[in-house]
Amino acid sequence: MKRIGILTSGGDAPGMNAAIRAVTRTALANGIEVCGIRYGYAGLVAGDIFQMTSETVADKISRGGTFLYSARFPEFKEEEVQLKGIEQLKKHGIDALVVIGGDGSYHGALKLTSHGYNAIGLPGSIDNDIPYTDYTIGFDTACNTAMEAIDKIRDTATSHQRVFVVNVMGRDCGDIAMHVGVATGADAIVIPEEPYDIKEIAENLKQGFANGKKHGIVVLAEGVMDAEKFKDELLKYGDFDARANVLGHMQRGGSPTMRDRVVASEMGAYAVKLLLEGKGGLAVGMENNKLTHHDILDLFDAKHHGNYALYSLNKDLAK
Repeated sequence: MKRIGILTSGGDAPGMNAAIRAVTRTALANGIEVCGIRYGYAGLVAGDIFQMTSETVADKISRGGTFLYSARFPEFKEEEVQLKGIEQLKKHGIDALVVIGGDGSYHGALKLTSHGYNAIGLPGSIDNDIPYTDYTIGFDTACNTAMEAIDKIRDTATSHQRVFVVNVMGRDCGDIAMHVGVATGADAIVIPEEPYDIKEIAENLKQGFANGKKHGIVVLAEGVMDAEKFKDELLKYGDFDARANVLGHMQRGGSPTMRDRVVASEMGAYAVKLLLEGKGGLAVGMENNKLTHHDILDLFDAKHHGNYALYSLNKDLAK
């Protein structure tokens, strides 16, 4: 193996640049050249590929997003399109790849491995929804961003004695909502994985005001319901002032936290180690604070299991 490529695919996540930096410098330290691939699999097929040096990744560790850019490219599911990507790999002398992204990115990595190009996947997703890893790159930063925003929302909620329904990202995974809900002292957490009773939530909020509370906070995972709709449903059972707030894509941006920088660096270096061992079709994870890897195929049949003890904990703490 003389040269590897790196690409980021799917939604961007803080810490991706730290992972790119770690892959690049670990490879260079082992005498392997590195090529950056812009715009994910779309850039691979288009041949948007350039040689990287240690200087290319200088001062990137603190930057959010991905300086290699990203793009959705469902066309890569087609074998004809995959073969065009293979042609570009041959043209640029790339022997193996590191792919940073989520579920769709992993499908592409597996396809490339099946075509004879070892590819290692790194879990880049703020949602923390990838199986066989307790932690995905970007999750910690997204949670901190949401937590800081809700802390500010609580100030205005208290000033006006209001209830705020705050929509956080996570699609079909409630990990952000659970962690942020506990961290901000939310009155209720609503996630796709657990049933909820909107009438019960309203009654608990009313009781909180009766007990002297000056605000109410409901942290709602985006995969459950639109925040405005949830607020309207809530008001059918509660005579209080309420507002809906969608934090949205701000959770994807910003300088990565210390934890995201460190874990991304560890994972990036580990990916190169696996490629040096001649391995491919693997996904890197962090389980019980230890680096692990699993066959990507295993991930497609598995399900991410969040820390639902946090959900139960918040119910007790919110009383």
